[in-house]
Amino acid sequence: MEPYASRRRKLLVELAEQRAVAVLRAAPAYLRNNDTEHDYRQDSSLYYLTGLDEPDSTLVLSGVHPSARSVLFVRPRNPEREIWDGARVGVDEAPKRFGVDVAYSSDDLRARLPDYLQNASRLVTRLGQHAAHDQVIFRAIDEVRGRSRKDGCTWPTEIVDPAVLTEERRLIKEAEEVEAIREAVRVTAEGLARAMRDCRPGMREYELEARLGYAYRSRGAERHAFQPIVGSGPNATTLHYVSNDRVIQDGDLVLVDTGAELHYYAADITRTFPAGGTFSPAQRRIYEIVLGAQLAAIAHTRPGVTLGDVHAKTVEVLVDGLIDCGLLSGDRAEILEKEAFKRFYPHRTSHWLGMDVHDVGRYHLRPGEQRPLEPGMVITIEPGLYIPTTGDLPREEYRGIGVRIEDDVLVTREGCQVLSADVPKSVEQIEAACSRAGAKPAAP
Repeated sequence: MEPYASRRRKLLVELAEQRAVAVLRAAPAYLRNNDTEHDYRQDSSLYYLTGLDEPDSTLVLSGVHPSARSVLFVRPRNPEREIWDGARVGVDEAPKRFGVDVAYSSDDLRARLPDYLQNASRLVTRLGQHAAHDQVIFRAIDEVRGRSRKDGCTWPTEIVDPAVLTEERRLIKEAEEVEAIREAVRVTAEGLARAMRDCRPGMREYELEARLGYAYRSRGAERHAFQPIVGSGPNATTLHYVSNDRVIQDGDLVLVDTGAELHYYAADITRTFPAGGTFSPAQRRIYEIVLGAQLAAIAHTRPGVTLGDVHAKTVEVLVDGLIDCGLLSGDRAEILEKEAFKRFYPHRTSHWLGMDVHDVGRYHLRPGEQRPLEPGMVITIEPGLYIPTTGDLPREEYRGIGVRIEDDVLVTREGCQVLSADVPKSVEQIEAACSRAGAKPAAP
């Protein structure tokens, strides 16, 4: 548990400087239907600081109470419930297991929290997501405010969102975190290789989705990092298509946007490949425009540039390609200024990646000032082109083609490293990966 304890120690130094207390709440468990719950997944920031994956838990980190700086509130042991749901850590075991100073039952949070807020100037917590949590926080502040009349104590007069403190720490990855993302990428690469190898006209999209899930779980991944996108033919032009139930046709391109989550770290990779094993001339043209844009964006990624810079480089190459193939016409500078390309490329190029597939961390340091990239950040680079299936189009041969290419990229001191570089990406590599001469599809 040392990585978690080390993160808490560093954060506690900052909290002490601010006379602050942080209160981080576990993700709630949600009913799926009647008395069956959705698969539980812990709040990333709480897990980042504890390694605890139980619901109904709260971490209190105090910069003003040196005798109890790390406090966990956890579910008490309950033999009857544990028969159904499995063993709980429990109050007695939690300090030894997680290296905190003290632990209490979650039932005691309401009564004990005012003691930890007393004499703190600042409270770091997230409001507005869970009404019950907000109520506990407000009542605790009100109780401490009331105590001040009698004993002269102070109470938090400033509430700060974790985004400016705990979540900022998650943006720069430690070595262990980078390795965890590498492992998630390796598992995801196996799933994509299986999907490319097994894809055949006549399959349904969900059959490829099943192969992804098998590859992930068989390699120890806890879950998909997000609902996988398996879009064939015209479905590839819908950015977040997740129905995954169409029959794949001969001549289709298949866009697979997917990622495994391993040890609470996510991968996020997209590949687009021909169901029939070979790109048509029109498909190849669009694919190579997107690939050229992605390679240019990767080459531009290094410390000091911003994600806005990476996006601008991507758009320049895409616009040149769209003009060259006849989908756009006119002055290049005017197209860029008026953003006429958004008909074919409506999204941004990159996002943070880490414990959450769209990871935490501010994109702007202040209004109008984009954040420069730093070593240790992990981002996606994912340009695409999505040619509409309806409406006027100057070149009909491109109608309904959707292509996205996405890699996971670590920013380094020298530039960047593509963590997913082993996943086939060039036209020749993709067609070779899809080659199935004499091969039978593997069972999911």
